[in-house]
Amino acid sequence: MSDAPNIFDRALLVSRRERHAATAAQHDFLLARVADDFAERIGIVTRTFEAGLNIEAHHGLLSRRLRTLPNVRALLDAEPSRRLLAHCEGPVQEADLEALPFGPEQFDLAVSGLSLQLVNDLPGALIQLRRVLKPDGLLLAAVLGGETLRELREAWLVAEAEVTGGASPRVAPFADVRGLGALLQRAGFALPVADTDTVTVTYESPLHLMREIKGMGAANMLSERRRTPVTRALLMRAAEVYSERFGLPGGRIPATFEIITLTGWVPHESQPKPLRPGTATTRLAAVLGDRTHTSGE
Repeated sequence: MSDAPNIFDRALLVSRRERHAATAAQHDFLLARVADDFAERIGIVTRTFEAGLNIEAHHGLLSRRLRTLPNVRALLDAEPSRRLLAHCEGPVQEADLEALPFGPEQFDLAVSGLSLQLVNDLPGALIQLRRVLKPDGLLLAAVLGGETLRELREAWLVAEAEVTGGASPRVAPFADVRGLGALLQRAGFALPVADTDTVTVTYESPLHLMREIKGMGAANMLSERRRTPVTRALLMRAAEVYSERFGLPGGRIPATFEIITLTGWVPHESQPKPLRPGTATTRLAAVLGDRTHTSGE
């Protein structure tokens, strides 16, 4: 994975998770939404998962929810932040998405809640996850999509152009739903599905939103970020632009979060497969009803 672009400062990511581990539960509303969604999806699967992996498990919220399901027997929490691991329940292991320490075909379920969008080599991470899954194993991952924090991104760009005469990267680039679905196929997953859920949250002010992001341990961790501290003038101008362009009646501001959920299965002979061209035994016209007409009718 040495050839992967260095988009994110992964050491900084872990450091920030360590710093905010004690208050992680106060800023986990998006992860809670993902946990409820995953529980519903896995709950309707008609099979039992004997060995599951929650990769970059944060403080274990997702695993606690999934362990209540009758078809999830065991779940290992893996997370690079030791302080976050201390809040997890059940078996844990220090591990990073960019270098999984597990052997091939160890798990029949792998879940990831809002972490994959912060790896430098997403195709490589998906390939690693496919490798640790058994045949017919399930991957379920939630990532933040391209609409996430679009308002904040625009406000910072405008404010920096006015105050400093230029702009630096502040909000991470996010993939779109079509690109993520294609990546699942490239990684070797069968029956790939990518669907999206857009969530709009309101805050008292842009500064309250920025504090929330900081509390998530998700503030700017781009490798190309500007290393000088943000000036008060720039911060206040960004907040003003945000309120001017996106403010709601009553003074609150909206923030958009796009959650893309990826579903893929490791190939197995029991899975349905499309027929080869030319092997159909029924004419399409017979199924739809023969509705052809000759000219002049």
